[in-house]
Amino acid sequence: MYKVLKTEGRAKRACLETVHGTIQTPVFMNVGTVAAIKGAVSTDDLRQIKTQVELSNTYHLHVRTGDKLIKELGGLHKFMAWDKPILTDSGGFQVFSLSGLRKIKEEGVYFQSHIDGHKIFMGPEESMQIQSNLGSTIAMAFDECPSSKADREYVQNSVDRTTRWLARCKKEMARLNSLEDTINKNQLLFGINQGAVYEDIRIEHAKRIAEMDLDGYAVGGLAVGETHEEMYHILDETVPYLPQDKPTYLMGVGTPANILEGVERGIDFFDCVYPSRNGRHGHVYTAHGKLNLFNQKYEKDMRPIEEGCQCPACRTYSRAYIRHLLKAKEMLGMRLCVLHNLYFYNNMMEEIRDALDAGEFASYKKNKLESMERGE
Repeated sequence: MYKVLKTEGRAKRACLETVHGTIQTPVFMNVGTVAAIKGAVSTDDLRQIKTQVELSNTYHLHVRTGDKLIKELGGLHKFMAWDKPILTDSGGFQVFSLSGLRKIKEEGVYFQSHIDGHKIFMGPEESMQIQSNLGSTIAMAFDECPSSKADREYVQNSVDRTTRWLARCKKEMARLNSLEDTINKNQLLFGINQGAVYEDIRIEHAKRIAEMDLDGYAVGGLAVGETHEEMYHILDETVPYLPQDKPTYLMGVGTPANILEGVERGIDFFDCVYPSRNGRHGHVYTAHGKLNLFNQKYEKDMRPIEEGCQCPACRTYSRAYIRHLLKAKEMLGMRLCVLHNLYFYNNMMEEIRDALDAGEFASYKKNKLESMERGE
């Protein structure tokens, strides 16, 4: 059950009750594509850094280890020892990112595995079956994510097919949730709005999927090549046509600034690989912007990454030591940077929720953006 607790303009402060606990929104989901956050981050670490939702990927877990084996072992929660909500991405984005290895037909998508080249078929029913085997809290509908550079006719045909696929996803999800041996019979289904940068296609699609009464709605196919301004414009035009009494999720976005802009436009859920990927390369987020700890100026810097930060890295270690670890290619350096970045994101979301509770989001957003732009 989703409940809006407070609004400020279009921004929403809400909570979503699930079978694995209540999610306070706006929320950032920590990306663990293959049931692990890259950078040697454990589920105990996730609890410590204020993670509410972990995100894993349907396609990747299907091709490596296998969803049937994970079901046999009790489902994804048991497998990775995580008792809070998990969202599984449907594999639709891989239709976009593995474009050289796939063929799209009405029935679904024919892939070659990026690991060993073996042939895989995934359609709406297969995606739902894999996600049901994983037992995630929230399953994403199977869609095609067209390139932001695709021509109008291609995008329209793709979106029409995604709508037909969504109806098949909903029907299959209802069937799977009714089966005796299903791990999570309360699995939620989120549909995905597509349409590249064509606002009229986006709006029409939003209206069509809103009528399907799903558990939540995502805006997909952004942050894949268009400008930030184009992305914000699409959100301005599209989000008002998605149900206001259901959660909204902006997929694969983004930077701290993107998140603040998304919240202002009514988005509840975010996910992005930036904090973990940047952390693995020694790039860390602070209230005053991003630092590159490989820079020589941190060689003798005995301050934490960020003064006052309560993450496991900042509570104990200095910039100088973490820089030393990174230069020496010690895994601990990468791990500490990832932990700090995820904590920074999760903590920022907590600050956003507090600001919305207090009716002060507009001034919080303004101060946060100014502080990050000023730099250290």
